Amino acid sequence: MLRASVWRATLGVDAATVIEAVDYDDLAGAIVASVRPRRATKRRCGACVRRSPGYDQGEGRRRWRTLDLGPTQAFLEADAPRVNCPEHGPTVAQVPGAAHKARHTFGFEALVAWLAVRLSKSSVQELLRIGWATVGVIIDRVVAADRAVRDPFDGLVRIGIDEISYRKNHRYLMVVVDHGTGRLVWAKPGHDRATLSAFFEALGAERCQQIRLVSCDAAAGSPTKLERTAPTSSSAWTRSTSPAGPPTPSTWSAARPGTRPAATA
Repeated sequence: MLRASVWRATLGVDAATVIEAVDYDDLAGAIVASVRPRRATKRRCGACVRRSPGYDQGEGRRRWRTLDLGPTQAFLEADAPRVNCPEHGPTVAQVPGAAHKARHTFGFEALVAWLAVRLSKSSVQELLRIGWATVGVIIDRVVAADRAVRDPFDGLVRIGIDEISYRKNHRYLMVVVDHGTGRLVWAKPGHDRATLSAFFEALGAERCQQIRLVSCDAAAGSPTKLERTAPTSSSAWTRSTSPAGPPTPSTWSAARPGTRPAATA
């Protein structure tokens, strides 16, 4: 029997989780670790983590998919009693190593989100042996958890605005990246001025004042719109096939004053 610390590292759980036993389920063809929370983390609401009085035993023991051990799937199994939270009422208690209402552990969901950035949704589904819709649900939960502790708009000074096409029938997605970190900070279906306005509304008037440089093409925005929403910024324009036409020499590259578009044939 491996030491509990080795199993915790292998299964991706923290020291607040007690590993009672690790077995192989022949029927499921998976490794199952029976776990429980330590006394300090017992009887806490799964939604707000507030210590609450017990309510009932819920639906009994449950399983949460965790990181695979080689080619073999692995699960955590634990009781899932309910507590009577003053704010949320009868709610499933906080469970070891997993988010509220999730069916996968934090470690497994972090892996899904990491792979989703680099692979297609179908590839992630096939590699990890989960449902196609499950990939999207996990991504939404990981993004929401990350934004709860870190504001993606914090510290934006130089941004890039562009649009990408996806699927068929000319469907577009407008994206905004932080030039300082290279991170994607915002995305929304559409490629018109209303879509651009939605970003600046989400950014807020105070943070719009902090923007110093906006790079985009004529399809993603216009000088008038950018001057109105981010008046302290400079605009760096690129060539565009937008019906609005190419940018004028004066707005071609405010980031490099004096430059003009190359002559066209």
